[in-house]
Amino acid sequence: MRKGDIIHGLIRGLAVIECFDEDHARLSITDVSMRTGLERATARRCLLTLVHLGYASYDGKFFQLTPRVLNLGHSYLAGTPLPRLIQPFLEELSHATSESTSAAVLEGTDILYIARASTRRVMSINLGAGARLPAYCTSMGRILLAALPPEEARAILDRSNRVAYTERTKADIAGLVTELAVVAAQGFAVIDQELELGLCSIAVPLFNASGQVVAGLNIGAQTARAPTSRMIAHFLPLMRKVQAEVRPLLR
Repeated sequence: MRKGDIIHGLIRGLAVIECFDEDHARLSITDVSMRTGLERATARRCLLTLVHLGYASYDGKFFQLTPRVLNLGHSYLAGTPLPRLIQPFLEELSHATSESTSAAVLEGTDILYIARASTRRVMSINLGAGARLPAYCTSMGRILLAALPPEEARAILDRSNRVAYTERTKADIAGLVTELAVVAAQGFAVIDQELELGLCSIAVPLFNASGQVVAGLNIGAQTARAPTSRMIAHFLPLMRKVQAEVRPLLR
């Protein structure tokens, strides 16, 4: 790719869209400038362009994204067969376990949820298609990182903002590298209250017909209801079944 092929205005516009999140739903020009690192005048032009296109609203002080932004995510979901293909399997697995199930892909240092079947809310935040969580401390993140060449996974860990969300969070590089090696060897990842106290999860990779890892599949539950030992004993065989059933369907 040549340097002249890059449209920097588009990069800045997308950065402005991405700086809005659950904790920053309404932002001023100054807020956006600080969160993106853009000059205030540049942030203002990007925001006013989004308003002009219908992707944001403006009340004279604060900007807020509009539902039209969902069209951007819909374009990905509509053009990618995996979310549609995996959804029935997630719902069947959720019904069999009475727990929430999800599928996600690796996106930078995060996992991006592409499908979910939820029986109950297990986290303090809402998770659905389009939600993001850090890869280093999530079961799907670790299963996806473990599928990468070690040097590539290490580079992602180095770039990650490795916060210790709880006293159980593995956030040091050496510990995470060791953990990824274990995950790669056993073929599944388990998280025990590393992202949120009282929450545990288990994940396996989803392969395509060529044997490439294309996504992660997980089950998340409250620890009191389904500790990690129960997940490994009772949930993992069901997840292995889904893993095998999906593989020949993914090209």
